Formats: sequence, structure tokens, C-alpha cells
Amino acid sequence: MSAADTGTKPPVDRTEEEWAATLTPDQFRVLRMHGTERAGESGLNSEKRPGQYRCAGCDAVLFDSATKFESGSGWPSFYKPVEGAIGTNVDTSYGMRRVEVHCAQCGGHLGHVFPDGPRPTGERYCMNGVALKFEPAPSPPA
Repeated sequence: MSAADTGTKPPVDRTEEEWAATLTPDQFRVLRMHGTERAGESGLNSEKRPGQYRCAGCDAVLFDSATKFESGSGWPSFYKPVEGAIGTNVDTSYGMRRVEVHCAQCGGHLGHVFPDGPRPTGERYCMNGVALKFEPAPSPPA
């Protein structure tokens, strides 16, 4: 359970003005205003290198590249988050019931999780690429 699930403030606590000053307009719209980027817009869709996917708002590690898969949805998709990295809420906007995914550290909106992913979890964490940043794994020494 994350801080957002318990009603307490998440560990990273900034004013909306501070968030607006540190994020791009697209990042602010998605992470803080619960927006969604258009399908297929993220360069992270084609990212295949080993590494970590971090929160674009607070730099928390959210997903390992080993859990990324091609879902065909148009958004970066993963079958499992890093332990304790995310929180969830029920989202009933737009007349449907979905499970929203947010960063456990800063509460930023990341996307949604659906029960149609691959094994071993059967889950598809469908994330907005603008809410993530990719950090490649270090290259082995020569």
C-alpha cells in the first residue's frame, strides 16, 4: 500500500507551482493532472536496451526493462513493477472502471493496469511514456 492509498502525503511533497516549474507542460498534464498522452507518441515504445524506467517527476525506480513487453497498445507496457514502487486507485472517469497506477514516492499519475498481460503476472501496466524516463544499464567494463 502506498502513501496515497492510506490518505497520507507521499514522501515527495511539492506545491503545484513547484511541480509546474520542474516538469515539462506534457509531464505536468500527465503526472499531476491525470492526463494521457496519445498512443504511439512515446519514444520509449521502441526502447529495447537493458535498464530501469524511473518516474519523470521524482526519479524513483518504477520498472525494470526485463519486465517490458510489446502490448500493441501504443504505450510502454510492463508486466510487473519494482516492489513497492507504485500505488493504485480505482478510476471511474469516462464512464468506465479502471485501476489507475501512480508513483508511490510522489503520487504522480503514470497510467493504468489491466488484467490482460503476459505470464507470469497476467497484468499489463500501460504507462504514459512522458511520465517515465529511461536509464540504461551501465555498460560492462572492456
